[in-house]
Amino acid sequence: MKHLPGPDFPTGGIVVGASGIREAYATGRGSITVRGRVHIEEYRKERFAIVVTEIPYLVNKARLVERIAELVRERKLEGVADLRDESDRSGVRVVIELRRDVDPEVILNRLYRFTPLQTTFGVNMVALVGGRPELLDLRGVLQAFLAFREEVVRRRTAFELAKARERANVLAGLAVAVANIDAVIRIIRESPDPSTARERLCARDWPATEIVDLLRLVEPGFGEGRKRPTCRLDERQAQAILDLRLQRLTALERGKIHAELEELGRKIAEYLAILRSREKLLEVVERELLAVREKFADPRRTRIDLEASTETSEEDLIQREDVVVTVTHRGYIKRVPLDTYRAQRRGGRGRSAVSTREDDFVTRLFVANTHTPVLFFTSAGRVYKLKVHELPEGRPGTRGRPLVNLLPALSPGETVSAILVLPEDEERWGELDAVFATARGRVRRNDLSDFVHVPSTGKIAMGLEPGDRLVGVAVCDEGQDVLLASRHGLAIRFPVASLRVFRSRGAGGVTGMDLQEGDEVVSLSILRHVEATPEEREEYIRIQNAKRRAAGENGEGVEVPPMRVLTPERFAELERLEEFVLTVTEKGYGKRTSSYEYRITNRGGQGVVNVDVTGRNGFVAAVFPVAEADHVMLVTDRGRTIRIAAGEIRIVGRRTQGVRLVALDEGERVVSAARLEESENGED
Repeated sequence: MKHLPGPDFPTGGIVVGASGIREAYATGRGSITVRGRVHIEEYRKERFAIVVTEIPYLVNKARLVERIAELVRERKLEGVADLRDESDRSGVRVVIELRRDVDPEVILNRLYRFTPLQTTFGVNMVALVGGRPELLDLRGVLQAFLAFREEVVRRRTAFELAKARERANVLAGLAVAVANIDAVIRIIRESPDPSTARERLCARDWPATEIVDLLRLVEPGFGEGRKRPTCRLDERQAQAILDLRLQRLTALERGKIHAELEELGRKIAEYLAILRSREKLLEVVERELLAVREKFADPRRTRIDLEASTETSEEDLIQREDVVVTVTHRGYIKRVPLDTYRAQRRGGRGRSAVSTREDDFVTRLFVANTHTPVLFFTSAGRVYKLKVHELPEGRPGTRGRPLVNLLPALSPGETVSAILVLPEDEERWGELDAVFATARGRVRRNDLSDFVHVPSTGKIAMGLEPGDRLVGVAVCDEGQDVLLASRHGLAIRFPVASLRVFRSRGAGGVTGMDLQEGDEVVSLSILRHVEATPEEREEYIRIQNAKRRAAGENGEGVEVPPMRVLTPERFAELERLEEFVLTVTEKGYGKRTSSYEYRITNRGGQGVVNVDVTGRNGFVAAVFPVAEADHVMLVTDRGRTIRIAAGEIRIVGRRTQGVRLVALDEGERVVSAARLEESENGED
């Protein structure tokens, strides 16, 4: 690769990567990808243009421009504002201006994928070896080329030697004639015709004493051992003598004959040396190749980019765009461009971001870009991974598509238990953990990086015992706590740090909550870990409860107890870190409870009473943290939905029944509750 880096095309361009070249060098076959040379210019503030200055070999520039225009018309290349061919005598220049907020790298990837701006050339190194075509690697091709050049030089030298000898033979005859000019003229004058003269010239032994050195140039060793050497002429020499013009008999011309004969003698010796020595023959081959290099040694035009890759994923072709993703209670999902969503919010009330059935509502809304990864965990313990651009695109006023249609191989009755929106930089996943909880109280903690690679058909996220199901998955770190709540009104809180990180995805986890017969976990929540002594928590809760009673309708005369354990600064800190946990029961009752009411214990216990489960309340339907500004949607088994402001729900202690949130008909019960995202609480 140092001496033969790769092909150099007359139109320049860039060879992408070296793998194709290496494959061709190693096997004789391969494909080399060539791209046009481009650069990105900022022609206006925050607006860019892709400029093509070189195109791949054999690509027609006009056809390239036409193809780009076709893609724009067919909406396969969105984001192009203008297309111009500014080429002139100085070179190629095709300008593709882009609209604002368009990623030029994405457009460039699409140009490479769908236009001749990226072209592949096949390599098939076949050479004749022994007269038969053979597929050769680089070494074989070089050896075949060297053998070919040797054969060419050898045959050419043999041809030049034959010509030189033929010419030298003629000159030797002329030298004999000049040395014996009187006798030659006499024979010619006495001969009746040219043929007789030719025969007489050939039949005589001619004295060669004066020209023995010249004849030895043609015939080495001529005249050795003889005092008066002679020679005979052949027919070709005799004919040359007959054709000799009288002016060649002058002393000057005789000198030229002698000089030419000497030069031919030197060449003949050189040709013979080449033919007798392969070393000298290879010197000729090398010398001629160096001459070719000097003659055609113009600068290399095609650059080889060893770092570039021809592999582009579908994601490389997706424009990075901010979108709003909505998920409904009945499992419909869609994405809408954020600009569209914002446009509906300006200037007034606007319209809803999603159209749903009366018994459906948005349970999850988040803003992400089209490259954001999302994990979907199912009740059967499987996980699926989709990028946001793989979610169905919708418009305001449409429901989207059922989420289960996007997740292959779901079993009957298998539902989505959790959706995690994660950082686009998957290297950061190793900084986060995921906590799993099942209906039977099993919990597990995994490094989130275990789910970076998920096949399209999904994979097992957590091993479940027969009859168990996954009820929740949450992202967490060691500075937080896990809160598990059961159907029978119990709850347990323990630190995330108390859970070891599992290395196997198939493991079933450890006991998080010791459940009574017939009980099951209904929710998993992550709370902020706050270090506080029991005395601090009790005093804080007592003071806050008194403040709420004093602020109520019947609060006249209620005294707020003084601080004995807490300082004002510590009280303000606890107030800032306080969270509220909402509990909703099947019969429509609910309450908010301070997170400080749930003491931190070791995992595996039965927990503490979260809510009194009575005939009035019914079993627990849902438990999760809420903020003052949140709204909560309740769903009954008869399809009714009730929306309630979280701030209107009373804050009470754990061992209470709560207050009525919704009036239910006889036999009707609440089956689920969900916190509405902040963007769904106000005007859409």
